Amino acid sequence: MASWKLLEVHTEDQTPHKWCVSLSEETFKRMFSHGSPAVHKIFGDGSLFSPLLFGKFFDPSDAFPLWDFESDVLLSNLRSSGKTSIDWYQTDDAYVLKADLPGVGSNIVQIYVENGKVMEISGQWKPQGDQSKTKDWRSGRWWEPGYVRRLELPEDVDWRETEASVSNDMVLELRIPKNTSNSSTSGSGIITKHSD
Repeated sequence: MASWKLLEVHTEDQTPHKWCVSLSEETFKRMFSHGSPAVHKIFGDGSLFSPLLFGKFFDPSDAFPLWDFESDVLLSNLRSSGKTSIDWYQTDDAYVLKADLPGVGSNIVQIYVENGKVMEISGQWKPQGDQSKTKDWRSGRWWEPGYVRRLELPEDVDWRETEASVSNDMVLELRIPKNTSNSSTSGSGIITKHSD
């Protein structure tokens, strides 16, 4: 039986300096080739946080217009090989994203909406054992212990009503309702939808 936990959707970045270093393709290849099993699980084929998720290198800290593309088309190669753990689609009243989270140590997932236009899904994991003494992002190792994916929000969303939840600490589900009115609002603080 699945255990769901609602996540808070922040409108102020809780850790604003974490993604200051852009990820280049060369840096990613070097990091990935020497990476631990945790790095391979987080950034490997089919992961929401992989820079190669969309078929070519794309820095996950750059916003991507996910819902402009059909998941069946964009992920066709990964799906045919059974390597994907992500899906997105839209219904008449909402945009939906489902993705497996990296199952490494303890995950802390954050959802942040920037100016009502970009949604950032980021996480940090608490490395197990003695691995906790790794260098941080300022040394060029920003991926340890964190990951990010930034997505452009469609213009017709009511992002303030976003529902974000995690099932069994392993599956993220986002539901972003479509706007029923044409008014756009901005704000700050936290959209509180939480349990536990």
